[in-house]
Amino acid sequence: MKWVTREGAKTDRVACPWLIRKWIDPQAEFLFVPKERVLEVARLEGGKSFDCPGADYTHKDGECSFEVLVEAFRLEDPALRLLAKIVHGADVSEDVGIVPEAAGLQAAAHGFAAICHDDHRKLELEFPLYDALYAWCQAKAAGRPL
Repeated sequence: MKWVTREGAKTDRVACPWLIRKWIDPQAEFLFVPKERVLEVARLEGGKSFDCPGADYTHKDGECSFEVLVEAFRLEDPALRLLAKIVHGADVSEDVGIVPEAAGLQAAAHGFAAICHDDHRKLELEFPLYDALYAWCQAKAAGRPL
C-alpha cells in the first residue's frame, strides 16, 4: 500500500514509516508530497495518509500520529507502547519531558533533518535508530539490565 504524508520528514514522519513497515505493512511505499497535496495524492493512489491535517492517521486527542497508529492497529507490545511515549515527547515539544529519552530522540531527529533533505534517505538513515530504541524499550519493558 502507498502511505502519503508531508515532505520534510522529521520525528513523527520518520517514526510512523518505521512503525508501518515493521508492524503494519511490510511492503509499504512512502510518498512525501507538499502538505496541500497529501489527501489528494492518497486518494489518487488509493493509499493511506498520515501526519497531516485531515489524514487517515494524524494527531488526535493529544496523541501524535505514531500513537494513533499504535491504537488504530491495536499493537499491544509493551516495548512499542514505551517507544510511543518517547516518540510523543520528541514530536510534541511541550511534552518533551514526558520521558527522559524523548529529548535525545528530538535532538537526533532535528539533527538528521539538518543534514539530510531527502525524505527517503532520512528513513534509511534513521530506521536503525528506531530499531535500537525499540531494542532498548524491549529490555526496559522486560526488566532486563540496560
